Amino acid sequence: MFIYETTDRKEARRFRIAQFNGRTATVRSADATITGRIRSIVESKTSVAVAWIITIIPEEPKPAASALRLAPRMRALAEDYF
Repeated sequence: MFIYETTDRKEARRFRIAQFNGRTATVRSADATITGRIRSIVESKTSVAVAWIITIIPEEPKPAASALRLAPRMRALAEDYF
């Protein structure tokens, strides 16, 4: 689990919408980038400014789509015409 704290209302709303819709969200903090499902969003009552504590369950990164592609088939089709 990854815990992230933010004071940005728009960012908290984006995470809340991602949690509601069951989508993954990406957090970029300093030098780390975490992608995963939002487990909870809690408003922090201890800070002076409004802040939200977001808990994210990281997911394994999926391989790039280009890595999954097979070789182009145009060559195979071109041989049939000649």
